[in-house]
Amino acid sequence: MGGSTSSGGTRPGETARVPFFQDRVPFLARLAEPERAELLGLGPRVAYRARTEVLHEHVPSTHVQLVLSGRLMVTAGSPNGYVALLALRRPGDVVGESAALTGQARSATVTTLEAAECVLVGREAFLDFLARHPDAHRKLSALLVERVRAGDRRALELASSGVRERLALLLLDLARAHSEPTDNGLLLTVPLSQQELAGSVGASREAIVRLLAELRRNGVVRTARRRVWLLRPEVLSRIAADGHRS
Repeated sequence: MGGSTSSGGTRPGETARVPFFQDRVPFLARLAEPERAELLGLGPRVAYRARTEVLHEHVPSTHVQLVLSGRLMVTAGSPNGYVALLALRRPGDVVGESAALTGQARSATVTTLEAAECVLVGREAFLDFLARHPDAHRKLSALLVERVRAGDRRALELASSGVRERLALLLLDLARAHSEPTDNGLLLTVPLSQQELAGSVGASREAIVRLLAELRRNGVVRTARRRVWLLRPEVLSRIAADGHRS
């Protein structure tokens, strides 16, 4: 899994930016070792192939999933068929926790982006674990608050900048969290399609295709199927900054 890089990253004196689409610290990493081991022992391990839906929007909650390996995307659909990419999940993250806590139907679909392994914990077992471990419950509550705040920040960015600026910001965020250097530039290791990139920034696929073509012509990125290389991240930083100033 690709690590974060400094390309297009924080300048001296700036506060490090946490990508809006992932948790600052995964849930399992927040737990004490005994709690983590107990929670992971509450259910079976399940292996998934890439592009497998592991949780389904509008379906009642029966379990949560604890991610051991692989990355997953969280999406939600609208009545007109548009699918928004809400978040990415990585090893150590928990998915399905909100529906488990509320007892309501799931608000999003979770799909593996690559081969992944998760631990499935039944809803009642998960709730019982939280009842027996108040500190773990507090940490989960703090995580949920962080996700709400990240969602608020994302909504502000979607409303305050154009699609070009939002795409530049997304590519830089992905580079910070999911990238690796190559001879051909900085490779984004999250295999997102053009439609999924569009869903990340509240745009149409056609708009993203057009903008990526422009960036390719200008030597800023290189693309292949579900692959993007950043060749000149400093240009993306300028584009994103222009959006924040406008």
